[in-house]
Amino acid sequence: MKRTLPYRICSLQLTWCCCCSFDRVVNKLQLRASERIMGVSKEQVESTLRSKLSPSHIEVIDTSGGCGASFKVEIVSEQFEGKRLLDRHRMVNGALAEEMKDIHALSITKALTPDQWNKHQQSQTSQPVA
Repeated sequence: MKRTLPYRICSLQLTWCCCCSFDRVVNKLQLRASERIMGVSKEQVESTLRSKLSPSHIEVIDTSGGCGASFKVEIVSEQFEGKRLLDRHRMVNGALAEEMKDIHALSITKALTPDQWNKHQQSQTSQPVA
């Protein structure tokens, strides 16, 4: 008969059978936690997106405080030409499929074509600073 601990730690759910000792359960938890603690690095996310989407601009921010569980992404790619925003987001998520196994939250703040990015940059510089 398997039982589940009544709590979750870092989204790791631990199960054990009646023959497991408490020490063995703790060791399993520590092993699973150590496998997950590494998470995904900002550089790893950026490298994957660069290789798969060839962006002309990319900015990746780790919003998780360094554990690699949450990121904000701003990306500009020619591969987004003719694609709806939803499709662009799917492309980014698809490119990061392997990394998404360890990422809790991904916020794609911008997924633009180079033309859209240039217009955005021009509008940012033409606005007066108050």
